[in-house]
Amino acid sequence: MLAKLIVYYAHPGQRFSRANEAMVAACRPVEGVTFVDLYAEYPRFNIDIEREQQRLIDHDVILFQCPLFWYSTPALVKEWIDLTLEHGFAYGAGGDRLDGKVMMFALTAAGPAEAYTPNGYQHYPLRTFLTPLERTAGLCQMRFAAPYALYGSLLAADDGRIPPHAEGYRRLLTALRDDAYDFERADSLGIVEVGHLDSLIGD
Repeated sequence: MLAKLIVYYAHPGQRFSRANEAMVAACRPVEGVTFVDLYAEYPRFNIDIEREQQRLIDHDVILFQCPLFWYSTPALVKEWIDLTLEHGFAYGAGGDRLDGKVMMFALTAAGPAEAYTPNGYQHYPLRTFLTPLERTAGLCQMRFAAPYALYGSLLAADDGRIPPHAEGYRRLLTALRDDAYDFERADSLGIVEVGHLDSLIGD
């Protein structure tokens, strides 16, 4: 059975991001995937809560594609979460409409992978900075899937890593749609990179 997948893309400076531009180009042709450019749809942050809640009801996997900004998401993603995941809808008394759905992030991080280690300049793994998002998913009774990440994104165009990463993103979305993705194995990795996909995607 095919999963219903929605991709929320959020990048306020998207025309300057070669990595995210390539990922969007890889995403759009994937059949059966709903694509929403949040900054194009809500340039003044006037989020249509009823429409967004209906989108969540209509989909099984909710994936946010965005850069890591100051150890978190771009501002519009936070605004979307604050307004859309209402009490009585996503959590709290009667708030079980997202029970069993999947929340996932496809992130680009400017720092290299070694920066996100105890001895690196970020001091903590990338996954640690995503704890508030993981707990948001948990409060809403959703599964928080291991994020798909591109480290060192600012230099990725120069060293040839963008094309394989974008192709991996296409493969990931297709596998999520086709229910052919090993979430359990991905969880054991913490963060998923393009080199992991062969072990996570079924034939």
